[in-house]
Amino acid sequence: MALRRVAVAGLLLGALGWWYSPYSPRQPDAPAAASGTTLACPPPAGRDPADGPLQTDVPRGLVPFRLEAGTLTPLAGFRIDARVLSREDYRLGREAAFSPTDLALGWERMREEAVLERLQIRQSSRWYHYRWAGDPPLPLEELVRSSANMHIIPADAAAARSLRRVRTDDRVRIRGWLVEADTGDGWRWRSSLRRDDRGNGACELVYACSIEVLP
Repeated sequence: MALRRVAVAGLLLGALGWWYSPYSPRQPDAPAAASGTTLACPPPAGRDPADGPLQTDVPRGLVPFRLEAGTLTPLAGFRIDARVLSREDYRLGREAAFSPTDLALGWERMREEAVLERLQIRQSSRWYHYRWAGDPPLPLEELVRSSANMHIIPADAAAARSLRRVRTDDRVRIRGWLVEADTGDGWRWRSSLRRDDRGNGACELVYACSIEVLP
């Protein structure tokens, strides 16, 4: 009898873990618009890069995006074509009201198999971590400037569905805006505007108008 209870508990825990995993059919919702507001996320102007990120100026007339959770002020247009090095989903913390998922992305030589097989990559607490044995597979400066952890805020239901399908090793294209989130009570979450920084504040906060998984 005790063995049966253990087996049932194991099945329930496994089902719960699957339900909250990236493989679940459950879809993360995009943050809701503020009351009385209709949201639109126009992609930034310009062509998509063939590899890596492209950052552009914010056009005049683009107003902040008002969400129920707070306001997103666009700091730069952003397009990126990159390999997914890792993904991590979050449900706790003030950040989760905006971004349900972080993607660690790599471009240039940080998307090459010969480089990645020598790295141990993981994410936790909204950080992206990498380790290696022996000599690094790339000079540290190159590793830093050709990879980044990005906090993704899906702009609508379509972007949220696409984000849920993203897996490690996928090639993705994201169009959107680097933003600063402001909740009105003094709490702020601001995107980095550089690709060569590291440590606290180095992650990109991306309001994603569209997310594509590329062949």
